[in-house]
This record gives sequence, C-alpha cells and structure tokens, in this order.
Amino acid sequence: MSGIWRQVLAAYTTDQHDERDREQLLALGAAELAHARSSEGRPASAEDVQHIALQEFGLLISITQARSALRERRTRRG
Repeated sequence: MSGIWRQVLAAYTTDQHDERDREQLLALGAAELAHARSSEGRPASAEDVQHIALQEFGLLISITQARSALRERRTRRG
C-alpha cells in the first residue's frame, strides 16, 4: 500500500487528523481514484473528484477543493 493510501485510510478510519487535514487527504484519495478510473483520452475532472469523494467517502467537497486535490496529485506524481 502506497504512502498516500495509508494516509487516506487513516483519515477515513481514525481521528488522527483534524477536520481540515482529513478532508484534504480524502479529496486527494478521490483525485487518485478519479485519475485511475479516467479513460486514456480524457483526464480526470474536478467534477469526477467531487463525485468520487461523495460516493466513496461520503464527503461533499467544493469544486475548489477538488481542483486543488487534482493539482496536488499531479505535483506528487512529478
């Protein structure tokens, strides 16, 4: 399991993080899933991230949070 998924799992299942950090980590996890589920010709969108955050984590995030998570995901990947 990669480092980000350990953090996402901890954010989802424990009270280890404050609410802001928890939301940010779960949004990043949603961005990872959106990227993994996107088709090759179409990159993941902020709306995809929002949908996945809600469906997978029960988290309603703003479009700004979703865009930020996508940018961070791209930065982490190089």
